[in-house]
Amino acid sequence: MRYEGNIFRPPSEARSYILQCTVGCSHNRCTFCAMYKDKKYHIRPLEEIMTDIRMAKQYYGDVEKVFLADGDALAMDTSDLLEILNKLYESFPSLRHVGIYASPDTILEKEMSELTALKAAGLTIAYLGVETGDEELLKDIRKGVTYDEMVEAGRKIRRAGILLSVTVLLGLAGRTPKAVEHAINTARILNDMNPDYIGALTLMVVPRTELYKRMERGEFELPGPFEILDEMRIMIEHLEVQGTEFRSNHASNYLPIKGRLPEDKEKMLSLINEIIEKNDRRYLRPDYLRAL
Repeated sequence: MRYEGNIFRPPSEARSYILQCTVGCSHNRCTFCAMYKDKKYHIRPLEEIMTDIRMAKQYYGDVEKVFLADGDALAMDTSDLLEILNKLYESFPSLRHVGIYASPDTILEKEMSELTALKAAGLTIAYLGVETGDEELLKDIRKGVTYDEMVEAGRKIRRAGILLSVTVLLGLAGRTPKAVEHAINTARILNDMNPDYIGALTLMVVPRTELYKRMERGEFELPGPFEILDEMRIMIEHLEVQGTEFRSNHASNYLPIKGRLPEDKEKMLSLINEIIEKNDRRYLRPDYLRAL
C-alpha cells in the first residue's frame, strides 16, 4: 500500500486496513503532540485514494475493518468521503467497520446532515482527542476549542449515530496541584459527552514538541507513575457516564485497566487503590516497555 510519512492509528484499529485519505493533521498545533510534525497537511486526490482501494482489493481480497488516516480525515469534503465509503463497501463484501480520526473543530464545521449521511454510508466510529476537561489546560495545550465546543463536538457525533471514542491524557497538568483539577474536570467533560468509549493514555513528552521545550527549561515536570495512577483514580471516581467502555490498555500506561461503566467502577477503583497502596514499581509496566 502507498503511504506518505509515518502512519498512526488507534489501538483498536490494529487489524484494520489503513487508507490514507489526508496527510498530516489539519490542526497540528497541540503542544504535546509530535505525530505529524514531519508533514504538511493536505488532502490526497480522490482518484489516488480510489486507486489505493483497488490495490488493497487485489492485495487483501476482503477486509472487515478499515481506518481512514491521517489525523483528521473528516476534514475532507463530505461528498468525497461518501464516495470513498461507497467504494470501500462495494469493494469489500465483509466490511463492517470504518473508523476515522476527527478533530473537534472539524466536527463543529460539519452540518448534522453531513454527519448523518456519513453514518448512513457506513462510517461507524469517530476518534476524538479530548485530552482534558480543564478549560485552562485546553487553552494551554493549544487544542483550539473551549470546553463547551469540545462537548458539543462529542455530542454531535453521538447525535449522528456514529460511535464516539475519546482519549484523555493523564499527566497533562504536570507535577502540580492542577493535576487534581485536570482529573476532576476531565471526568466532568466526559460525563457531559457520555462517549461510547474512553481511552486513558499517559503523557510521554516527545522531542520536537513545545511541551518538551518547556520541560527542558524547567517549566514542566512529568508526574511519577503513582501520581499518574492517583490522577486516574480521581478521574474514575468522578465519572458518571452510562454504558461506556473504559480502557487504559494503551502502551503508554503504567497499569492496564478495562471495564464497563458504571458496572465495573468499584472494581477498577479497588485495583488502582491496591496498587497505589503497595507502592511497588514491580506491579507496573516498566518504562522500557512503554511507548506511544
